[in-house]
Amino acid sequence: MSKNISIDTSDGSSSNSRVDKNKNKYKKGRFPVKKTILGILAFISLMIILGTGLFAYFASTSPQITYQSLSSDNSTKIYDDKKHVISRLGAQNRDYVKNNKIPTQLKQAVTSIEDRRFYKHKGVDPIGILGAAASNVTGSSLGLQGGSTLTQQLVKLSVFSTAYSDRTLKRKSQEAWLALKVERTYSKDKILEFYINKVYMGNNVYGMQTAAEYYYGKPLSKLSLPELALLAGMPQSPSGYNPYLYPEYATQRRNQVLNAMVRTKTISSEQAQKAKSVSVKKGLTKTHKKTELSTVKQKYIDSYLKQVIQELKSKGLKTNSGLKVYTNLDLSAQKHLYKLANNSPEVGFPNNRMQIGATLVDSQTGKVKAMLGSRKNNKVAFGLNRAVQTDRSSGSTMKPLMDYGPAIEYLKYPTYQLVNDTPYTYPGTSTSLKDFDYKYQGTITMHKALIESRNIPAIRTLQNVGINKATEFLSNLGITFNDTPNLQNGIGAYISSEQEAAAYAAFANSGTYHKPYLINKITFPDGKSTNYETKPVTAMSPETAFMITSMLKGVMNNQMGSGTEAKVPGLYEAGKTGSTQYPDNSYKGVLPGYAAMDSWFTGYTKNYSLSIWTGYDRPMEVGNYLSANDLSIAQKIYKYEMQYISQNLSNEDWVKPANLTQVSNNGLTDYYINGYSAIQPDKTSGGFSSSAIYNNQPSTSSGNQSRYASSAESNNQRNSSSSAPSQESSSDKHESANSSSQESSESSANSSSSSVSNTSSSSIQSNNSSESSSNSSN
Repeated sequence: MSKNISIDTSDGSSSNSRVDKNKNKYKKGRFPVKKTILGILAFISLMIILGTGLFAYFASTSPQITYQSLSSDNSTKIYDDKKHVISRLGAQNRDYVKNNKIPTQLKQAVTSIEDRRFYKHKGVDPIGILGAAASNVTGSSLGLQGGSTLTQQLVKLSVFSTAYSDRTLKRKSQEAWLALKVERTYSKDKILEFYINKVYMGNNVYGMQTAAEYYYGKPLSKLSLPELALLAGMPQSPSGYNPYLYPEYATQRRNQVLNAMVRTKTISSEQAQKAKSVSVKKGLTKTHKKTELSTVKQKYIDSYLKQVIQELKSKGLKTNSGLKVYTNLDLSAQKHLYKLANNSPEVGFPNNRMQIGATLVDSQTGKVKAMLGSRKNNKVAFGLNRAVQTDRSSGSTMKPLMDYGPAIEYLKYPTYQLVNDTPYTYPGTSTSLKDFDYKYQGTITMHKALIESRNIPAIRTLQNVGINKATEFLSNLGITFNDTPNLQNGIGAYISSEQEAAAYAAFANSGTYHKPYLINKITFPDGKSTNYETKPVTAMSPETAFMITSMLKGVMNNQMGSGTEAKVPGLYEAGKTGSTQYPDNSYKGVLPGYAAMDSWFTGYTKNYSLSIWTGYDRPMEVGNYLSANDLSIAQKIYKYEMQYISQNLSNEDWVKPANLTQVSNNGLTDYYINGYSAIQPDKTSGGFSSSAIYNNQPSTSSGNQSRYASSAESNNQRNSSSSAPSQESSSDKHESANSSSQESSESSANSSSSSVSNTSSSSIQSNNSSESSSNSSN
């Protein structure tokens, strides 16, 4: 019997269905997790892509970082003639120190506290960033380090703002990118050098070398371990860790640095403990002379310093390029000149508005030893320097330079050369020339005319010389004109006190001229130096220089001289006054007859030449004129300054050149160049009065009379080769011809006026102010 076996598939189907359901459930549960993971990975990838792109974009817009920005704006130090620092120029007070001059312990201290993985990373330190983040979470950082590397800090200090508000994602990205570039360009030692010189150290001090001088009064190489540790820790909070104000906090920070050095095994625990036992106040200097310059000193040297900056610029040098500039400044002379102009009751300035421009140069070298361009002007740094301005007339101080100097040099005039002080009109014009006393003395000697500062003889002499030769003579003395010079410049030209002091120094230096200069030497950051001494120029013969000096001595020594108030008793010196008056046609009856716009005195010894201008910046304003008393102020300043600077120097008279012969003439000592004793003709008039020739005929120093030609014809025949400039212009010749025919009768008509008036020295001083700027100067 067969059995039918049947299989119940219902249960089986049911069983399979449960398995499938379980599988489906498993699959349904697994897919969301996978999707989540994939989504997260996709998001991270997207963020990385976006972050990379954003970083690349930020990096592409990064500022340029250069060697100059990394190495800092180095301050330039200015020294006086005794090699003392008198000023620092530049945006920041910083002394740059090279890597080989940085103590190893300072490098170790800086890297230990700021970036202990400095020598391992490439500018950005991911491990350091993670460590800083972890420390911030756990609160275990102890304030020792952040996520930025030392290189990133350098970049931030060099090209970015350090303000907290500027810490943006863009800035941090650019900072990291530039740090990578810096690491690829420079060595670790160079980067550390940049950083140590860059950081701000409080009290307007930048760089640890300058900080060493400021806080301890010595260079980094002389500091001890505790001192170096303090400096290494200060950049985090320069004000908060100031050892003068907050010694407790400074001690804590210093000890943190020492502990960090122990952890990096750059010092031992014993060394750290010994350093910690030293008071943080030990070694601190009480003054900061090496890094701070008082405002008092700055006001003394303001004008001089401004001109030093101009000289640096003219040499193509910047004030923030880490130079050492050695000047010719005599700080003692500078201070004394400043005090005379600002605080001296002996000088007697009438008010604070009246100004000054003065320059003192070494007669033998042209070195500018002192310069003052203003007074009562302490609120303005680098203000108007009137010592180098060329917008005021020099008055009669031009007479030795443009009139009598060239006459001796080119025409071989003796100092007793006859000149006519008779009515004179500028050739081709209707402008007449007057003297300060509005009088005429007839025929007098050139020597007497210069002592008394007579204008007409000076202009007649210039006309005889010729403008071309006169300007050639001036050019040799560093004086040039922007416009074509004319005869009127013989009694006043627009030159500076610096130019005039240097020009007069050539008289003192036997005719040798040196261009004035303030900078003697510059040492560059690489250690190389350049000297800037000016080359000597033979501006005139020693005979000319000596003869001018002999006459200018009389300006100060002779009772009739215009510069007697400048005389320093017992000192061998020579000098000349100068002043300019208001135009007669504009101010006659409005101002006192003695009112003047400018007053000058320029004088010299064998050691120094000093030129001084005084006046008002706006002389046309009411009350801004120089009175008779004011005209002596320039002389007084010269006297007291020259007396001060000459007190410890040799006092030597000038030695007569062998080619000169000395003669006596009416109480004056005169000279002539051997072979040229004859009196030269005057092309501007018909000749000289015979009585004047006789009265002024000198005798030799031994008492024997010299031979002189008694007529213009014999003089002309004897000295035809030197009686006129070889390159005299046609206009000069035309002017000479006109004035010769025009004034021949005037000369004889005034011959009776040739005697010297018995005016006292004091009355001459008061009459000095009667000049006219268009007609006269004293």
